[in-house]
Amino acid sequence: MVTAATRSGRPGGRVTARRGPLGRAAAGRGCRVRGPGSAHGDVRSGGRGHGRRRTADGGSASVEFLGFLPLLLLVGLAAVHLGLAAFAVQQAGTGARAAARTATLDAPGATPAGAGGAAMTGWVASRAAVDAPRCAAGAGEVTATVTVDVPPLLPGTGFTVTRRATMPCPAEPAVAR
Repeated sequence: MVTAATRSGRPGGRVTARRGPLGRAAAGRGCRVRGPGSAHGDVRSGGRGHGRRRTADGGSASVEFLGFLPLLLLVGLAAVHLGLAAFAVQQAGTGARAAARTATLDAPGATPAGAGGAAMTGWVASRAAVDAPRCAAGAGEVTATVTVDVPPLLPGTGFTVTRRATMPCPAEPAVAR
């Protein structure tokens, strides 16, 4: 064990740090300040409760944290709500594109609303309304609209998002085989 001695701010005092074989402070042992007039020093660190000084503001950090906690929780809830809204917008766009694409096809088994709902995740699809008419004869394009209700995390914070997708109709209807 190597002992390093340096001068401290106290007159006649010195700081001794016990070091392990790798030059680091040994586990469970800290620095000891020794000065004139005290056999064992008056400040120790690294022991169990030795040298901890109690001050008048001992619990103020806890009280300040408790005062700041509601604001911190509100910011966290706002971030989660923003994430839910962004996810709902992305899923509504995906559903609208799938519904518009299916509306341009002449497939008798597939409905545009069903394709739009299948393209979204379960909880978004259950809160979504898909409106996508099929291509009419002579129409140049079809527009699908998906509206999703974003769930409120706090009362009064819910809202809806709407996404539209437009696809061109084929020049002549495809013949189903």
